[in-house]
Amino acid sequence: MRLIGLVVVLTLGLVIVPLVPKAQTVGQVPRIGILETGSLSARGGNWPAFHQRLRELGYAEGQSITLVTRSADGRNERLRGLAAELIGLKVDIIVTTGTPAAVAAKQATSTIPIVMAVATDPVGAGLTASLGRPGGNVTGLANLDAELSAKRLEMLKAAIPALSRVAILWNPANPAHRPALADIESAAHALGIRLQLVEARDSGELNEALSAMKRERAGGLVLLADSLFSTHRARILDFAAKNRLPSIFWQGGFAEAGALLSYGTSYPDLFRGAANYVDKILKGAKPADLPSSSRRRSSW
Repeated sequence: MRLIGLVVVLTLGLVIVPLVPKAQTVGQVPRIGILETGSLSARGGNWPAFHQRLRELGYAEGQSITLVTRSADGRNERLRGLAAELIGLKVDIIVTTGTPAAVAAKQATSTIPIVMAVATDPVGAGLTASLGRPGGNVTGLANLDAELSAKRLEMLKAAIPALSRVAILWNPANPAHRPALADIESAAHALGIRLQLVEARDSGELNEALSAMKRERAGGLVLLADSLFSTHRARILDFAAKNRLPSIFWQGGFAEAGALLSYGTSYPDLFRGAANYVDKILKGAKPADLPSSSRRRSSW
């Protein structure tokens, strides 16, 4: 079966009050804080894309720029403390991955610019007032994962026409998931599919969720995008294979590792875009002056 992918990149030129860092003085190396929801190793090629783009823009890590990383390893409850650590280290910009990290960073500071490398529905999550005029100190890029979640269910049904019961793995601690569930439930009704909603906030609950799927004899699996599930990708894929559970994920890496299908945003593109935002802010540009743009492309 062909892997079907959709790349959706929505770049937000977000309005920010004049809270950007002052121009760097001679000899002062800007410090970029990175707040990662998952583990750095679990995100595969995403961070290399960010680093490569910074190099293309003329930055040399340790010389003209310093990167300070804090990773929650899929434990969202750690994000607020990690954000506070970055602020204590006096970073000039915070780059976040995942909606929970962006929310934690915004709650921690209203003055340090925050660049979202990837977030789902910034308006719904309270990160921005609107896409056109968001206000505050948050800018960056967003995927459209909530809108794609229903499409994943449709694709799984198309691949397996006899499918009648599907488990949806979601994380109640992720503010982007509840809107996605509403879209999935509407799609399920139209497709005649019964849903089994299984939730997991941490590794322990993930074990319980997988056991519930097996006990209820789910016929398929759709995962909502979350760092917890990325961190435990191998465990989830092994479970799906052993239980002959056809599954669809949000990143191509899952299908490459053994999932039946993946369908979603090109994350490396988002991370390259985040590097562009960092560059512009460091050079004195106000996020309010960054143009709004969007682009789509399909890959097979």
